Amino acid sequence: MFLRQFKYLTAVVEEGHFGRAAQKCNVTQPSLSCGIKQLELEIGVPIFLRGRGQRFCGLTPEGDRVAKWARNVIANCEAMRDEVAAMQKNLHGRLRMGAMPSMSPILPVLLQMVREQHPNVAMDVQFLGNDAMKTGLNNFTLDVALTYFDQAELGRRNTLKIYKENLSLLVPDVAEFKGREEITWREAAGLPLAMLREGMHERRFVDRIFEKVGGAPEAKVESESILHLMFQVQFAGLCTIIPSHFTHMPGLHRGTRALRLVDPVVSQDVCLFWAEGEIMTPMAATLVSAVKKLNKQGGLDARLAEITPDSPSLAPFTSDAGRQVAQDAVPLPA
Repeated sequence: MFLRQFKYLTAVVEEGHFGRAAQKCNVTQPSLSCGIKQLELEIGVPIFLRGRGQRFCGLTPEGDRVAKWARNVIANCEAMRDEVAAMQKNLHGRLRMGAMPSMSPILPVLLQMVREQHPNVAMDVQFLGNDAMKTGLNNFTLDVALTYFDQAELGRRNTLKIYKENLSLLVPDVAEFKGREEITWREAAGLPLAMLREGMHERRFVDRIFEKVGGAPEAKVESESILHLMFQVQFAGLCTIIPSHFTHMPGLHRGTRALRLVDPVVSQDVCLFWAEGEIMTPMAATLVSAVKKLNKQGGLDARLAEITPDSPSLAPFTSDAGRQVAQDAVPLPA
């Protein structure tokens, strides 16, 4: 029983085709088929449902269990290599992270902390829903996941809280909102809104709040991109709901301002998730270590507060009320 046989098996499952799996493993199709056949003989059970040609017909019940063990064995072998490399202060490889799109502004802070300690580690960030993140953690195609705690539904996992996400209403910087710092959810429901698509976690969350306060907002524009919705506020005069940390990174566009959403004030805990078990993979450990260090230093809010308009990375931004404003942005049309 050899590691390459397990790699052949997982490649066929992932590709759904024996020929493509052989190409992925850089072997001939007969060599791949022979390796899998030898694995079946050693284990004593058929792994694949047999069909014609190179078509993948699925796994037998025993084959499904063998495939899960194969992924586990491969992941542990890779983790062993990474751990030995880490002991030699020479960790290489890819940190594979799944995250919700609304968390994109805070990822540079976390990943930069990893790069400071492990400059040879590459970052692979995928913006996914919870179902895809759960599958990725189960299949060891993700090292960690970043998502909401209460609604994560990722199964039994190790978790570490990173920050509490609050919500703001991004509005055009016009006379209607002059001098205001906050707005109620019921007021927001009566404004022309650009909203995330129905079915997305963040949209379901805000819909429940609107329903609770008796509001029935009508979405004028829907999108899966929060950044696009922010442009709708800047250029089309709509309003949209954003996580409050979007006011720090990437910063507010010219002609917009953020109001705190109140009555009620709501928040969601955002956590780091990784596979449950006694052994933590070195790649997951790099980010867990970074988050623990961040929490000891006062947390994400303290780190974001350190980012000022005078920072070299934010030199193109100015502020007239503690807000970052892009100098090259086009003003809101009259």
